[in-house]
Amino acid sequence: MLDLLSIYVLNLLVTVAMFTVLVFRAWVEHKNYKLMWKELEWRRTCDTAQKILTAEKTLFTKIEGGNELYELLLELFTTNNK
Repeated sequence: MLDLLSIYVLNLLVTVAMFTVLVFRAWVEHKNYKLMWKELEWRRTCDTAQKILTAEKTLFTKIEGGNELYELLLELFTTNNK
């Protein structure tokens, strides 16, 4: 009877350990997913800003210091179009 009880306890410990590992892996995957999602949103923002900057370049050049602002924004959003 004691051997059967020790097998059940061992089985319970292995099951709890496996569950703990699965929860930890799910937590790590969730953190990575959130990080990738933020990076994707930032790239989308940069693409949108690049389109707006290239479309409104003349608006920036009309104001005082607009060329410097335009160059700074281009550098900020890592665009290659000037």
